[in-house]
Amino acid sequence: MKYVHFVGVDISKETLDYSVVYEGDKVLQFKSENSIKGIKCFLKELKKIKDLNLTEAIFCMEDTGFYNNHLTSFLFSQDIDLWVQSAMHIIASSGMVRGKNDAIDAYRIAIYAYKNQDDVKLWEPTRKVVEQLKQLSALRQRLLLAKQKLTVSSKEASQFLDKDIVKEINKSIRKSINALENDQSNVEKRMRFLIKEDEELLHLFKIVSSITGIGELTAIKIIISTNEFKGINCPKKFACYAGAAPFEHSSGTSVRGRNRVSHKANKSVKKLLHLASLTAIVHDEHIREFYLRKVEQGKPKMLVINAVRNKLIQRVFACVRNNQLYSKTYQNPFFEKNEREHLVLT
Repeated sequence: MKYVHFVGVDISKETLDYSVVYEGDKVLQFKSENSIKGIKCFLKELKKIKDLNLTEAIFCMEDTGFYNNHLTSFLFSQDIDLWVQSAMHIIASSGMVRGKNDAIDAYRIAIYAYKNQDDVKLWEPTRKVVEQLKQLSALRQRLLLAKQKLTVSSKEASQFLDKDIVKEINKSIRKSINALENDQSNVEKRMRFLIKEDEELLHLFKIVSSITGIGELTAIKIIISTNEFKGINCPKKFACYAGAAPFEHSSGTSVRGRNRVSHKANKSVKKLLHLASLTAIVHDEHIREFYLRKVEQGKPKMLVINAVRNKLIQRVFACVRNNQLYSKTYQNPFFEKNEREHLVLT
């Protein structure tokens, strides 16, 4: 698809800033409230541009969570092309910049879309049940953090305060911790219910969780992060997204660093995959043998654990691609070849 007009949108809680670019030049700057009414108002203004055809225009915006829901849902219902890109990609492509406000950010997003139009990936809405699962997963994480803050502060106080004072503190926060644990339990039950009630989601969940080391929460997180493997369907891309893909670190003849993973990754996914790897090392015979062999060869433990992460990712995507549960005894030549290709330790 060849686009003519590029609309960059900077999204905030209350407002939307639009910048329209044609052949690299700004032709319209507009601001509206973040509501359906405000979006309709902008579209009326947009149609005043000479020779503008919405079928040859694309709206580009950063992924801001639910703040962009009004815009994405309405534009999608109008069959207008959308490109939702991570803020990190847009910022990295902007180079050295000076000055910042919402109008400038909208223009930079429009220019990003104009310059990178060959790499456009059109946005598609997630299914409602997956969006519900995503929000429940985020809520569970917030409950865990709240509980952790209360628990840690209590433990720290016990090292420095009088025992009677600590006892009173623990008594005061016990009800709060119990309430948080109860809420967490209810959220997890709701997540299980949503999966159980959706046939497609349940089938996918069974496949992902059949792999040794991939527990319930990790399987759910992987399904959410990949949008049921529609948003990310390549193990290499997911490894990069999860901070498990090693990148070369060298320059000329003077810099020869060890290959390393990028810190620009989804930290929550990376943490869950790390825990899954540790579990797999204990409970999966082949992975345990692999881990011990590489450590005996002198490879750093964290490097080997990262290789195990990649191994688990390869297994997940292979099983989903083949639409089958993981089997320790089943040997798929293509699957084994992929594992060998992506588990080179350097």
